[in-house]
Amino acid sequence: MSFSVLHDNDQQNENNIAVSQIEEDTDHVTLRNQFNRDDGLRRRSVRSSLSSGGVKSASPADDSLFAVQDDDSFSVFAKGRDYEPIFITHQYTEQEKETLGSYESCDYLPSHSHIYKHWIKRQMISNIETDRWVMMGLIGFTVGLLGFVLHQLIERISSLKWSTTKKFLDDGQVAVAWMFCSAYSMAFAIFAAVVIVFWRPSAGGSGLPEVTGFLNGTQVKKIFSVKTLTAKFLSCVSAIGCGMPIGPEGPMIHMGAIVGAGLSQGTSVTLNLKLPFFERFRNPEDRRNFISAGVAAGVSAAFGAPVGGLLFCMEEVSSFWSNTLSWQIFFCCIIATSTSDLFNSSFESFERVGTFGGFRTSRYILFNVYDAVDINILMFIPSVILGVIGGLLGSLFTILNLKLVMSSFSVFLPMAFKCIPYTCIPSDTNSISDFCVNDTANKYDSHLREAEESFHTCEEGTQYTEGTTLFNNGTYNELALLLFSSKDEAMKNLYLRNSHRMFNYGPLFVGLIIYFFMVIWSAGTSVAAGILVPMLVIGALYGRILGLVIVDMFGIHLGESYWSWMDPGAFALIGSASFFSGVARLAPAITSIMMELTNDLKVLLPVMSAVVVAKWVGDYLTHPFFHALLELKCIPFLNQQPNVRIKKQNVKLELFTASDIMAFPVVTLNLVEHVPNLAQKLLDHTHNGFPVLKESPSGDLVFCGLITRSELLVILENKDVLKPGPLEPLEDRDLDIAPIGYDAMLRGPVEREQMTKKFLQQFVDRDSFYRDHYIDLTAYMNQSAMSVPCRFSLHRAYTLLTALGLRHLTVVDECNQVKGIITRKDLMGFHMVETLGHIMQTRPYFSSPEEDEVATFPNDRPNKSIQDGDQDDEENGNDTASNNVRGRVNPLGIADVELNIVTEEANC
Repeated sequence: MSFSVLHDNDQQNENNIAVSQIEEDTDHVTLRNQFNRDDGLRRRSVRSSLSSGGVKSASPADDSLFAVQDDDSFSVFAKGRDYEPIFITHQYTEQEKETLGSYESCDYLPSHSHIYKHWIKRQMISNIETDRWVMMGLIGFTVGLLGFVLHQLIERISSLKWSTTKKFLDDGQVAVAWMFCSAYSMAFAIFAAVVIVFWRPSAGGSGLPEVTGFLNGTQVKKIFSVKTLTAKFLSCVSAIGCGMPIGPEGPMIHMGAIVGAGLSQGTSVTLNLKLPFFERFRNPEDRRNFISAGVAAGVSAAFGAPVGGLLFCMEEVSSFWSNTLSWQIFFCCIIATSTSDLFNSSFESFERVGTFGGFRTSRYILFNVYDAVDINILMFIPSVILGVIGGLLGSLFTILNLKLVMSSFSVFLPMAFKCIPYTCIPSDTNSISDFCVNDTANKYDSHLREAEESFHTCEEGTQYTEGTTLFNNGTYNELALLLFSSKDEAMKNLYLRNSHRMFNYGPLFVGLIIYFFMVIWSAGTSVAAGILVPMLVIGALYGRILGLVIVDMFGIHLGESYWSWMDPGAFALIGSASFFSGVARLAPAITSIMMELTNDLKVLLPVMSAVVVAKWVGDYLTHPFFHALLELKCIPFLNQQPNVRIKKQNVKLELFTASDIMAFPVVTLNLVEHVPNLAQKLLDHTHNGFPVLKESPSGDLVFCGLITRSELLVILENKDVLKPGPLEPLEDRDLDIAPIGYDAMLRGPVEREQMTKKFLQQFVDRDSFYRDHYIDLTAYMNQSAMSVPCRFSLHRAYTLLTALGLRHLTVVDECNQVKGIITRKDLMGFHMVETLGHIMQTRPYFSSPEEDEVATFPNDRPNKSIQDGDQDDEENGNDTASNNVRGRVNPLGIADVELNIVTEEANC
């Protein structure tokens, strides 16, 4: 069933349906009629779910996870749900389709109206756009400073926990130490959960799916507010500081996006703030570009990887890119990384260390590798193996995490359920173990170069004397070294070179199992947390295991030996990259980030090989993790290239036309519209885009522009523009005196969601003062609204809409009369599979490539429109031509039998 919202029948234009005579094909006619009857039932079912008055909120009130109640309709590991290769379209339940249809879209480009052109004339723009570069620098500095404060607070909370625990242990109070450590962790974990669950659900998780969806063109509410930033920061600091197996990278991306949105616009609804600076950036295009800059700066500040931040934003998050934007965002990343590294090099837990101005390698290269080994061509064999393991485990990680999240909503009081994981995880792992660095002779040739005592200093009783030599205990707990040190310290130990026997199989396998499932559990909670660093730990663990297997098979080789490449530390790094790729599927970004994190360029080629193999394997099993979260949260997202697969074969969209997928009938407005009629249409429909028609010299109403619901509400709020009529359209010379400026359109309607039926009803009442009033839309409509003919290629229509970031694409006939509208939701993969699948059942034959015309059946498809405002008009079927078709090709490109089709020529 379509998730679209149907227009009322009284809005249908009078249609002249072309008569199609099909000879010797009664089965086809019967099938088509049955399809139309079934669709009528679907349309009535959707209509019954509409809100009265058409004033329903167009987007969910918050971006918390959508509670899937009917997931049981799919079997375990069903194709398109759990098992969904990259070429398989995700399947949504009916409830998910309803939620998906409730999201609004947003334009990438501002409305090209006359008041916009008048506004842009007043903006001062220099040749080098100095103000834009200044804004990029401000965003980078702010995000870098935010990252510094975040890391320092996390270190402070963690160091206080372990220093106090150590004090109790030194006094011999082991039970007290255990209770304090557990209570401390639980207190901060509960606080991290409470901030999200009871104050700001939109701040939960990493925030990456919501930001990605917004940059793709979906309006997600409350994700860029000051309250969301505050809740995100507090929850992230508390959760990571208490010891949960999560990282700050995801929240830094979201917080960077909030900083980019807030600074560039200079406005805040929460703070009731509107600064008189950078006003020319207050448009959708610039706002989205600065948000992209904030995202890249967040990655750069979190990892100390400016190039990786740029590539991550370009490859994963942003849907619109340009060479100029690359330079500007790269500058932003440099500033963010420099700021974060500078302050982190001078402070530890807010305590001054060293001299301010120096960059310490240990602080700006997080996992700096010393004594890098030379690679060998044989090293590519285990690298490929690690890539396969990374793809398999990455896909399993994605499936289990999504299953955990979906199953959580079947529990009574699902909001309360989210609190449970936050209290369980720290308590399971906060057992205290003694740790003593081995500073005496080691059993194996490889040994630790340098290490500091951590957590608990060995008591005097652990030393003994033999002759004149004093010996220390000389042991350490390998599993405690992985679980009870910080994730950064664990990574450094796993990546350490020339330490072949530092970890044995047991601790590595146990650590891998614990980390794998704990990270899955933590990622399913709603605390503000990322999983990038935990993913690196998981990959490093199985990478080190494979390295240990190779060492056991071929022995330890040190120095400049031909076999010195067999170092478990090197394979740990490759394993981290492979698991990162198996989950996220980002080849260039992951490679760059790993190199900037470790400064180990010698293993660049093996890392690249493992990353590519992991991506290939993962793509055959599941969608990328962050895109799977988009699907789980039912946030509409359009890929750069369409992917429609029916009957196990890819559909050739060039064989379909825009009229095949468009929504119809369309609710239209006249250039000079009667105010009561305008208000009534806003009451009756929730659509957000209305084509504007003007009278042509021949007397027909033709398409001349488009205006949004928000703009119409702003016009109705300014009642001075409503004039007694009838009116004549304004001439060009009169447009400069339009009483409503573009600034008012940017602010939107004052009441926004509170714009209820009562407000609009005052314009349509029989005794209303505005019964004879009209409004001229000439100055306010988008004069550059895109339109395509009915026979325009569906594939090219998809490319046009995604490349330009359009919200509406109007479909017109040869006479420029509106026939329908294509929107983002019409081009969603599952919707095209449903719609084109129905068309293939009722109209399975298409013209061969050499034919000039394509015979169409206007009744093959239901009348439909989109709840987001993204609506269309009924296809009249007037444009078909007489044609005898032979050797037709179906949408799958398979030649089929002959069918003679006769249609009538339609006149405009």
